[in-house]
Amino acid sequence: MSKLWGGRFTKKTDQLVEEYTASITFDKELAEEDIQGSLAHVTMLGQCGIIPSEDVEKIKEGLLKVRLRIVNGEQEFLIADEDIHMNIEKALIDEIGPVGGKLHTGRSRNDQVATDMHLYLRKRVVEFVDQLHKLQAALIGQAKQNLDTIVPGYTHLQRAQPILFAHHLMAYVSMFGRDIERLQDSYKRIDMLPLGAGALAGTTFAIDRQFTAQQLNFGRVYENSLDAVSDRDFIVEFLSGASLIMMHLSRLSEELILWSSTEFQFVELDDAFCTGSSIMPQKKNPDVPELVRGKTGRVYGNLVGLLTVLKSLPLAYNKDMQEDKEGMFDTVKTLQGALQLFASMIETMKVRKDKMRRAVDQDFSNATDIADFLVNKGLPFRQAHEVIGKTVLYCIQQNKFLLDLTLEEFKQFSQLFDDRIYDVLQPEAVVNARNVYGGTATPQVTAAIARAEAELVHTAQWIAEYEAKSGLERG
Repeated sequence: MSKLWGGRFTKKTDQLVEEYTASITFDKELAEEDIQGSLAHVTMLGQCGIIPSEDVEKIKEGLLKVRLRIVNGEQEFLIADEDIHMNIEKALIDEIGPVGGKLHTGRSRNDQVATDMHLYLRKRVVEFVDQLHKLQAALIGQAKQNLDTIVPGYTHLQRAQPILFAHHLMAYVSMFGRDIERLQDSYKRIDMLPLGAGALAGTTFAIDRQFTAQQLNFGRVYENSLDAVSDRDFIVEFLSGASLIMMHLSRLSEELILWSSTEFQFVELDDAFCTGSSIMPQKKNPDVPELVRGKTGRVYGNLVGLLTVLKSLPLAYNKDMQEDKEGMFDTVKTLQGALQLFASMIETMKVRKDKMRRAVDQDFSNATDIADFLVNKGLPFRQAHEVIGKTVLYCIQQNKFLLDLTLEEFKQFSQLFDDRIYDVLQPEAVVNARNVYGGTATPQVTAAIARAEAELVHTAQWIAEYEAKSGLERG
């Protein structure tokens, strides 16, 4: 059969050109969205009296049959038919005859594919908010169980100051909270209907774009037909948000890898999320966080790839824009896998409180509090800093820690020291001394958890509202 657009051509498309330019191998991912958009479009054509109502019903019935075959894996997709739009249209014509050709009245593949991708990403964004919400809940759950667990806090990967492990986990809750906010904000620009823009200039048919938008639950319609078919900002924005999510997951992955090593032994990941070695029977490898850390690079690559494709394209549609999909699909798949695994991995993670406490007791992370002690005695901070530096050097030379020093040893560095220094140096005292908003003191972390739990409720409400709007079902 000749191409659906082949009337102007006198030669068949070269086989290599067909294979090179076809997108059906990957854009079949949009089959559900393509049929969803077509059902709304043909309903609008009937509503506006552009095609007869009996043709509308026949086309709808045919589309539903094609959809069922796709769902059941019975529909064959052909490279000769180029893309998902032409494959479905041909399947429809095969199913109901020439009347199926009326479906494409008043639209182009340019506004059709843009609509498909808006529908696709609109669903995915809600799903990712839901998955991030679950990950936040898992982190908060661990934080609540570790409000009495003290761990070294690090800068430059050197022990800096003791903090609550719950405080450390809540830092990631904040990061993922910003990720949720970015996705929710990006939804506004995804929730726009391009359909009706035609190839680039609109259509001569008296269509009703607002009616189509209502059928598909879109909040807005693109104002400019050129912009509607050439805009891929919404995909770039999604890829950017996904890159930040993966960066946050990668940072947490790095810490889990370190913490689960023999050198740290701060946590133990559940066996279900680890693998062994084919030659070393003692090994338990943190493969999930390692792969998440590694796959972050491909998500960054997809973002940079699309930005590069778009950077010098004239308006409106160009074939280059076919390159917008594979990276988007790959990022969606990569992010889905990472988020689905992470929540369960965090939830089942065993925290080694004894190992963390031992690490805090055998370092100099309480040194800043001695300086603060001397400052409260009237010594300028810079002088106090020097005093403590010399005290720490003495400890290193004597193979001691600060709490091992006698009062006489302290006094050789400053006569301002007294017995209270031993209370100040206790890890619990060091932690709870930082009782400022956002600090690591137990009351502050408890309050942060309460705020985060309240935010979980708000996010859950947003998910429920936008699941319905985007046509998603709980499963």
